[in-house]
Amino acid sequence: MRVHVVSDVHGNTEALARAGDGADALVVLGDLVDFVDYHDHGSGILGQVFGAEKVGVFAELRRGPMGPETGLFLRSLWGSLDDPRAVVEEAVRTQYAEMFAAMTTPTYAIPGNVDSPALWPEFAREGLHMVDGQVVEIGGLRFGFTGGALLGRGHVLRPDAPWLPYLRREEEFAAAVEKLTDVDVLCSHIPPSVAELTYDVVARRAEAGSTALLEAIHREQPRWSVFGHVHQPMSRRVRIGRTECVNVGHFQRLGRPYALSW
Repeated sequence: MRVHVVSDVHGNTEALARAGDGADALVVLGDLVDFVDYHDHGSGILGQVFGAEKVGVFAELRRGPMGPETGLFLRSLWGSLDDPRAVVEEAVRTQYAEMFAAMTTPTYAIPGNVDSPALWPEFAREGLHMVDGQVVEIGGLRFGFTGGALLGRGHVLRPDAPWLPYLRREEEFAAAVEKLTDVDVLCSHIPPSVAELTYDVVARRAEAGSTALLEAIHREQPRWSVFGHVHQPMSRRVRIGRTECVNVGHFQRLGRPYALSW
């Protein structure tokens, strides 16, 4: 049995269409949307709407710890549009139409933090399984899935914001992970809370990893824990007990899947 796993697609539809080649199934761990392209400032939703120059300013502000000036600059961009939410939703739908159509079957997918899971049912079709919060048997192994990322303590998502990332309170995320029992493969968008897996060596900051995922690995001892989210991790692989924890790679840039075989 061979399963290909990808994460952080960020609009790379061409490579996504080939990601399932030679595999019995494809697993997609989220971040389909190309919201901000830090390599090509003119691409992504922000680049298309506001232009490369302004995205370049935003990218520079995002390097290192985020200060209040980052939020102020972003709000000034959204304030220049009459209906920013409609603009973003239309752009996300356009990207989703291409990416969901490119997925081979069967595909098992969960949303990442830059995804809009409320829109996913519009793209449902045979052979495409949207499995956030579920345990699914694939080739005789139990795959447990949980999507999204963590909302920082004290942070609040503004319901009137132009775009709402898929961020979950820590207790909500932990409750979802706790339901994934007797799993052989633990699938998430974010990594477990292990320093080598959460630190991005290019952005020079630690992303939020999940303590609940780490506890589940100690408790369940699955064969694999697979995830993405951190584009340039200090380490792509860490073994915890019998579990191989693997960052499957920044698919937008690499264009190749990670293979699980058994």
